[in-house]
Amino acid sequence: MDVQFGRIRFIRGDNSGKYPFNHSVYLEGNNTSVVIDPSCSMRKLTELKEKSKIDQVWLSHWHEDHMGFLNLFDNCTLRISQRDFPPLTAMEIFLNWYGIRDRQLRELWKNIMLNNFNYRPQKEASFFSDDEVIDLGLLKVQIIPTPGHTPGHFSFFFPNEEILFLGDYDLTTFGPWYGDVYSSIEQTIQSIRRLKSIPARRWIASHNTGLFEENPGKLWDDYENVIYQREEKILDFLSEPKSLEEIAGAWLIYGKLREPKEFFEFNERVLVGKHIEYLERNGKIVLYKNKYMKV
Repeated sequence: MDVQFGRIRFIRGDNSGKYPFNHSVYLEGNNTSVVIDPSCSMRKLTELKEKSKIDQVWLSHWHEDHMGFLNLFDNCTLRISQRDFPPLTAMEIFLNWYGIRDRQLRELWKNIMLNNFNYRPQKEASFFSDDEVIDLGLLKVQIIPTPGHTPGHFSFFFPNEEILFLGDYDLTTFGPWYGDVYSSIEQTIQSIRRLKSIPARRWIASHNTGLFEENPGKLWDDYENVIYQREEKILDFLSEPKSLEEIAGAWLIYGKLREPKEFFEFNERVLVGKHIEYLERNGKIVLYKNKYMKV
């Protein structure tokens, strides 16, 4: 259910906020009212629009499952990181940032973006500055840069209410996502640790559990440790030299083949690819005759 904390409302997404939905947040400032990541529910967002004043829409980052119903708020100012704005300006850029090169897969994703996520190119937006504090009127927000998931991912901290919006650092058992072209494992680790250090009393994540009214505690370490567990699985698999195709085909990230195959096969490959790059940078593996081997 939705929960109100003073001027901050947690809006629970359909299907527990699982992809393609998320959990949204409504900020009712005395001067300015905001919806963060409008992808929770067509019904809930339509009702909110009809009953409440909404001046701005904030996006924590550029992914489709955070802007699924952005089209409901065409008359509102859009705010996002300048680093994450390019994919919103053109479909081709959007697909390029995911690293989707295969022609058939690009066409599939174009249809998904148009029909499932109402994608429309954005001509302009207002950009956040790192660590700026915004006064909405009786409600202050600190804009926390948390890159890694995407280069311009932002989290939002409400110091007076001691509420921290984590965005897609969602503390799920699957672990962090850093499979986009401009994602970074190193930055993801830094962002998780920064979020963990912020003195909040409640935490809002974009998916699944969504609202934590007690410190997530061990979940912080479990979430970060997924990164190292993935790394160890890859290193263990390289008891003998393997090609990237062989590593991706072992389903070390997801554990098994999942449907739709096109979606999860791509995800497995890009996440494995990020780990291969990370392990190479850290001198743990090398490429020899098109096969990766442990150092």
